[in-house]
Amino acid sequence: QVQLVESGGGLVQPGGSLRLSCAASGFTLDYYAVGWFRQAPGKEREGVLCISSSDRTTYYADSAKGRFTISRDAAKNTVYLQMNSLKPEDTAEYYCATTAPPCRVGWSYYSYWGQGTQVTVSS
Repeated sequence: QVQLVESGGGLVQPGGSLRLSCAASGFTLDYYAVGWFRQAPGKEREGVLCISSSDRTTYYADSAKGRFTISRDAAKNTVYLQMNSLKPEDTAEYYCATTAPPCRVGWSYYSYWGQGTQVTVSS
């Protein structure tokens, strides 16, 4: 069964950090580009960044540059999103998704999606 499962979300104060995980089962993540998307209440889904099959990072959200990084652990078949210096405007449901390489900004290119993990940045 093909599945992506996100974890690591939660409540964090502004300036804090979180690491989200995207664990795959039923297929090998290494062959895919993996993107992180987020959707805040009342807003459209937004691409944040993506890691290609050759581990190149592409940023889709300017606000993520310098604060968010993406990495993968092939042995664990998992992709991580490290988020530092979090801001209230980062509050959203975060999703990981896969697409055949290369990275693409449009969410419609992504075929497998996780269920999402909530990130809330608030004091």
